[in-house]
Amino acid sequence: MRNLLERLENNVLVADGVMGTTLYSNGLESCHEYNNISNPSAVEEIHRAYIEAGADIIQTNTYAAKKCQLKTYGYEDKFEEINIRAAEIARSAAGEKTFVLGTIGAIRGLRECELTLESIVNETLDQVKVLLSTEKIDGLLFETYYDQEEIRTILSEVRKLTDLPIITNISLLEAGITQNGEKVTDALSTLVNLGADIVGLNCHLGPYHMIKSFKQVPLFAQSYLSAYPNASLMQLTQTINGNEYRFRKNSSYFEQSAKLLVEEGVRLIGGCCGTTPEHIRAIKKGIKGLKPVKRKTITPLPAEEELIRVASNKPTIVDKVKKQVTIIAELDPPKHLNIEKFIEAAKIIDKKNIEAITLADNSLASTRICNLTAAVLLKEHITTPTLLHLACRDHNLIGLQSRLMGLDLLGINNILAVTGDPSNLGDFPGATSVFDVTSFKLIPFIKQLNEGLGYNGASLKKTTNFTVAAAYNPNVHDISKTKRLVEKKIKSGADYFITQPVFEEEKIVKLSELASNYPDTPFFVGIMPITSYNNAIFLHNEVPGIKLSEEFLSRLEEVKDDKELCQKVALEESKKLLDVALQHFNGIYLITPFTRADLTVELIGYIEVKLGGK
Repeated sequence: MRNLLERLENNVLVADGVMGTTLYSNGLESCHEYNNISNPSAVEEIHRAYIEAGADIIQTNTYAAKKCQLKTYGYEDKFEEINIRAAEIARSAAGEKTFVLGTIGAIRGLRECELTLESIVNETLDQVKVLLSTEKIDGLLFETYYDQEEIRTILSEVRKLTDLPIITNISLLEAGITQNGEKVTDALSTLVNLGADIVGLNCHLGPYHMIKSFKQVPLFAQSYLSAYPNASLMQLTQTINGNEYRFRKNSSYFEQSAKLLVEEGVRLIGGCCGTTPEHIRAIKKGIKGLKPVKRKTITPLPAEEELIRVASNKPTIVDKVKKQVTIIAELDPPKHLNIEKFIEAAKIIDKKNIEAITLADNSLASTRICNLTAAVLLKEHITTPTLLHLACRDHNLIGLQSRLMGLDLLGINNILAVTGDPSNLGDFPGATSVFDVTSFKLIPFIKQLNEGLGYNGASLKKTTNFTVAAAYNPNVHDISKTKRLVEKKIKSGADYFITQPVFEEEKIVKLSELASNYPDTPFFVGIMPITSYNNAIFLHNEVPGIKLSEEFLSRLEEVKDDKELCQKVALEESKKLLDVALQHFNGIYLITPFTRADLTVELIGYIEVKLGGK
């Protein structure tokens, strides 16, 4: 068996470039890995092109060949065949002089992954076992791992299965640091200690930032270094088919970059996104005559400015609700530009000195004035703090971080993190829903900002001070079955919960039974007064997750033609719900319908009288 590590002991080796880019440019199937079955000659031709360009090492066309990934294309039943054929094709092209690595790509990426870590590990191990069973590979290459927990857990398990060399290439969003703010040296050191034979970087960064990252990485006694940079940043290019995003054709740049990587102790150099056989030919030329460096000088990245830690001495919503009854009230921003009624409603509620006025983020996918703009406008008129909903539907990762940094600078520290209703439910059913993440990932993202780190791991130079609420819908058939959902949000970092409006007394009691399991995580119970019989019918029949009691609907129907009496019945119902809620919860969330601040104020007054009578 060919021994990769023995060759690396005294040589700098060249790996191949990316497979997917070439397959895509050839117009082959969108599932690149299926080409191992449907068009094996094309895959082998790419392998041979890289070998002819000078690659000492090629990798199997299996980056996304796990069952869960193939399922997207309906090829999960071809899982074993795809991986086996990939190894056979690569070995056929490589012969005995070129090394073959079995490639496994990460599952967790920048966007949210629904799979549990256990499922990810099992999926990965299944693929590893198939690749190993072929006896066609000389090592395993794990690449494009942004999430350190994922690669560390996988490496620990895979190391038990084989003595073949294992390469672990992690990916950075920012030079020198991982996504969670860990120094690249520490991240690679951990992988070395877990048994990786070769550690390094691939994807996202081009040569410039990759070299910059390696400057702070020492030479490890038990492991070698590898680098698979992207060709460049992508640029918008005019073609006969219109504007397309493409990588720059800069293979000559890779010649000089290869020399610099060798100077930083890298012994295995390949290419990632955008690289072609021309890039590999340039790398081969660049390293010609070079031997691995045996020692190097570490050049730390320029020291960051000291992180300014911001701590508030003021008690948070969570602090208060744990000790006493605490009221927050929602007031939706208007759907039009006449804001006078909205501001007057806020002023009326402001006089009641409640804890916060919450502003929804285009709830039910209906277009309203931006809640951040509304909050800024309200600052001129009220003293009550605002609590802003933040929906993943309308903001990509860039927009989410941008919005949150802006909120911090404005002193808006209370956030309700929500996934958001899909666009097809709202005013513009053809609009795109972003959903880069859901609330499960948005919550820890916000908490990472509280540590002074952006989503890419880069320092914000100052910590934020957000208190983060999670949404909870108690209007389900069996509340007890939602424990896993609640616990998942608590694990994500939720400080407290705000519920959707509840219209049944027994639901509040069942909710209290659930909440009793989480004494350190308060719940604010949603109470929304009904404005009319028609309003009740609409909510009951058309708004997802809301059900009113048949007895209440019947009482409203009896007086539906008497506006005042109907309103009286509706408020009495809300007060009955408050009676039950106050027996079990300190947190009350009053939802103001149609800017009817008078209804919210009456319910606040009712709570005050009730508490005063205790």
